[in-house]
Amino acid sequence: MSANRLLTLPMTTTSKPSTTKPLWGQALATPAPEFSHTQLEILAGAIPAGLSGTLYRNGPGRLERAGKRVGHWFDGDGAILAVRFAEGAASGVYKYVQTEGYQAESKVERWLYGNYGMLPSGNIWERRGQSVKNAANTSVLALPDRLLALWEGGMPHALDLDSLETIGTDNLEFNSVPLVYSAHPKVDPISGHIYNFGISIGIQPKLNLYVSDRSGKVINHTQHKLPRLTTIHDFLMVGKYLVVCIPPIEIQPLPVVLGLASYSESIRWKPELGTQIMIFDRDNLSLVCNFTTEPWYQWHFGNGCVDADGNIVCDLVRYPDFDTNQFLREVAAGTTQTEAIGTLWQLVIDPNVGKLISSEQLIDRSCEFPVVQQSQVGTDWRYTYLAVHKLDTILHQELVGTIGRFDRQSQTLTTANLDKHLYPTEPIHVVDNFDDARGWILTVVYDGKNHQSEVWIYDCDRLDESPVCRLGLPSVVPMGFHGTWKSDL
Repeated sequence: MSANRLLTLPMTTTSKPSTTKPLWGQALATPAPEFSHTQLEILAGAIPAGLSGTLYRNGPGRLERAGKRVGHWFDGDGAILAVRFAEGAASGVYKYVQTEGYQAESKVERWLYGNYGMLPSGNIWERRGQSVKNAANTSVLALPDRLLALWEGGMPHALDLDSLETIGTDNLEFNSVPLVYSAHPKVDPISGHIYNFGISIGIQPKLNLYVSDRSGKVINHTQHKLPRLTTIHDFLMVGKYLVVCIPPIEIQPLPVVLGLASYSESIRWKPELGTQIMIFDRDNLSLVCNFTTEPWYQWHFGNGCVDADGNIVCDLVRYPDFDTNQFLREVAAGTTQTEAIGTLWQLVIDPNVGKLISSEQLIDRSCEFPVVQQSQVGTDWRYTYLAVHKLDTILHQELVGTIGRFDRQSQTLTTANLDKHLYPTEPIHVVDNFDDARGWILTVVYDGKNHQSEVWIYDCDRLDESPVCRLGLPSVVPMGFHGTWKSDL
C-alpha cells in the first residue's frame, strides 16, 4: 500500500547539479501537433462501462516560434484535448484555440504580442501601451452548447463541444464593463449557477464578481476595490460564501505600461503586507468581511465547507513565498533550477468576526492541482485528489510524478505507483453513470522514455493499484493546467 500517515513523509531534496535535462522537457520542446477525431487504442485494461462523457483539458501547446521560446510557461498558446468515452470505446481530438493573436502570429511565424512573461516584439516605442495576448491556455468550462477556453485576464473563447473548432470570443451576454473572466469558475452542483471573478486593471484596480446561469449568461455582477494591482488565480465557493485570498505581492504598473518589463518581471513579493482575505455573500455578492493575516502564496484552493459552528473550513496548496513563479518560468525552457515547494494546508476562518482561527499543514509532500468530486464543491467532503511529487524527486528539477488522494477522515495520503519517466496531469474525478457511489480518476500521462502521451483511468478507491485502463493518444500532448468532465447524462 502507498497510504501514509499525516506528516510522516520526509521530502527528499538535494542541490547536486544534474548533467542531463529532465525527460519532461521533451514534451514542451516543440509545438504539439493537432489531430482530428481519432479512435484511441486501448493499451491495457478496459474502459469502465459506466464512463460515458467527455474529458476536456487545456494547456500551452506551443512554447516556441521560429526558434524563440516564450518567457514563461503561462505564455504558451492554448490547445484543447477532448477525449470522448462511449460504449466502452474512446476517441480524441486536439486543437489550438484560434485566438486573434495565435492567427496573426501564425501568418508571420514569429511572436508579436506580449504576455504574462514576455514583451511584445519591436522597439521600446512600439511596445508602449500594447495589450497582452489572450492565450486561452489555462482551463475549460463546459456549457450545454459550447466549451469555453479560459484565461486569466480577458474574455473566454467559445469552441464547438465536439470538433473543438473556435467560434470566437464570448462575452456571456455581459454588456457592462469589459468582461475579465478568470480561469477557475465554480459551479453550484444543485442550482447550476456559475460563479467567477476577474481583475479590472486601472488607476484603481477592482475585483469583479460574476454569477451566471447554467447557459453561461451573466445574471449578476459587482465590483469591489482592491488595495493594489495584484494577481489572484483562484477563489472558493463555500456554502453561502465566496472566499478570495489576495497574496502579498504587488505589480509595478509603470514598467509594464512603458514596455520595459512583463507582468511577471514587475511582480514584487512583499510578505510584510500579509495575505488579505475577502469574504462575500454569494447571494448578493456584497462584502461580508475583509481582514489581513499571515503571508503565503497560493495558486489553487481544493474545496471548502461551512462547519457546524458556522466557520469556513477549506484546503489549499500553500507556498512560503513567490519562488513558484520563477520555477514556472523555467519550465518553459525545459529545465528548472528553482525549488518551490507547495503543500496542502487547511484554513479555518470565522466569517462573522473576520478572523483566521487556524492554519495547519495537512501533507508534507510537495503537490499541486487539488480537486474534489464536482457534486461536493462548496460542501463537506472527504477526499481531495492531487498531483504529487515523488518521494525520491529532486524537487527543483522535476515536475509532479504521481497522483494521490488525501483522506481527511483518516488523515492519510494514497499515491499511484508511477515509474520515474511518467508525468501525470491534474487528476479529474468522474462519477460512474451506473453507480453514483463509484468514481474514476482520469489523468493524461506523458511517457518521457517513449515520448508519447496516454490517458489513464484509475478506480478512485484504488489509486495504489494499476490503472483499470490505459489509452494511447496519436501524438504527444504536453503537460497542461486544468480540465473538466462533461457527462452524457
